[in-house]
Amino acid sequence: MPHAHRFFQALADTTRLRCLMLMVAEEEICVCEMTHALGEIQPKISRHLAALRAAGFILDRREAQWIYYRLHPDLPAWMHEVLSTCQRALAEQTPFSTDRAALADMPNRPQRRCAA
Repeated sequence: MPHAHRFFQALADTTRLRCLMLMVAEEEICVCEMTHALGEIQPKISRHLAALRAAGFILDRREAQWIYYRLHPDLPAWMHEVLSTCQRALAEQTPFSTDRAALADMPNRPQRRCAA
């Protein structure tokens, strides 16, 4: 089980927080969607996702050329609640609102056939 201090350290980084907020809102999201939404380069996003995965906060799965990320379902309930509360509280604030708007306007978004 992830430790509380590592959880809050993850939330303290803006890029990781933005990625997590997209995962909460979308349930599952691929790297290309995150790079488009955040306006960041793929290596930077992938580095942050690798840190979140190593800490046990997220899971990934590959489908064709895409890698999808989602919150780890075995996170403690309080962590899920903190993330959900953050998403609701931050949804209308920049950069979180602009991330969601950019994602909504993304051309050629990958189609998810399943949510493993």
